[in-house]
Amino acid sequence: MGSIDTLVLSSPGPSPGPGPGSGDMEVECWFDEELKFILLLVSYAVVFVLGLGLDVPTLFLFLFRLYPWDATATYMFHLALSDTLYVLSLPTLIYYYAARNDWPFGTGLCKFIRFLFYWNLYSSIPFLTCISVHRYLGICPPLRAPRWGHPHVASLICLAIKLAVAACLVPNLFVTTSTRGTTALCHDDTMKPEDFDCYVYFSSIVRVLLLGLPFLVTLVCCGLMARRLCWPLPGAAQSSACLCSLAVVLTVFAICFVPFHITRTIYYLACLLEVNCQTLGIINITYKVTRPLASANSCPDPVLYLLTGDKYQRQLWQLCRKRPNQAHMVSSLALVSRSEESSCR
Repeated sequence: MGSIDTLVLSSPGPSPGPGPGSGDMEVECWFDEELKFILLLVSYAVVFVLGLGLDVPTLFLFLFRLYPWDATATYMFHLALSDTLYVLSLPTLIYYYAARNDWPFGTGLCKFIRFLFYWNLYSSIPFLTCISVHRYLGICPPLRAPRWGHPHVASLICLAIKLAVAACLVPNLFVTTSTRGTTALCHDDTMKPEDFDCYVYFSSIVRVLLLGLPFLVTLVCCGLMARRLCWPLPGAAQSSACLCSLAVVLTVFAICFVPFHITRTIYYLACLLEVNCQTLGIINITYKVTRPLASANSCPDPVLYLLTGDKYQRQLWQLCRKRPNQAHMVSSLALVSRSEESSCR
């Protein structure tokens, strides 16, 4: 028998008759949560296994084989680091959904895991944007800004991104636990019934800042790069590889991030507007289906940026087959960076 979740919609104002807008009445919407338990349990488990298998070797390569870094590699490293921290937040959530919403780890760990989950999820979005902007500046000489290409500047930008995302997610530190019968719930958001309106407005602004603007910038950069690379230049195959890379970046945004945030926004707005339970149930199911898509973003990122071109693949293959000497370790990333730059011109 599936687990049941209850959403209580209330309206303080006077209104004749029953329903979500009726005065001083509470309308209970009952949702079958079995779909959520299956989807999130399976998807989080798969993402955890694949994420560790892809991101941990990526971090090892950056730290011990591909150092020193250029600006692009700096963004890649921080992207891989965010993805790794993200997947490390999943085991307790896997247990939570396997136990049918029973959180035995206390309020403090609930706050930490929820914050870590969203902090690294939202941090990966601007890192993708930074990589797209940097590549755009690298293939468009009239707009090239050499100071942006310095790895120290890239490190400062990465630090600023982490701090800015953390500041936007400070309300997530106020998530708490509650009890329902014999089970303890770890809430996914910061909303209390009396603060729900403010939370919806605030979370909508955060989604515009942390997803909408970065996605718009990435879309513009990818479009301009595609236009630049589609001119009949020598080395058409290499240009095609760059265009394929841009297409994958946009696919990650379009599949992993955009559907989840659209359905999440619609769901909260529907709760705020107190739509009828049947409509809210449909929106709730759609929102649940898109949640695994957002978690899957951590898997293709290292593959996308480490294995995009032939030079990346050869470097990784050589590192896997034999131990390189010290000189090769120091210069490997420089070789990869030069090959990437030449392939995108």
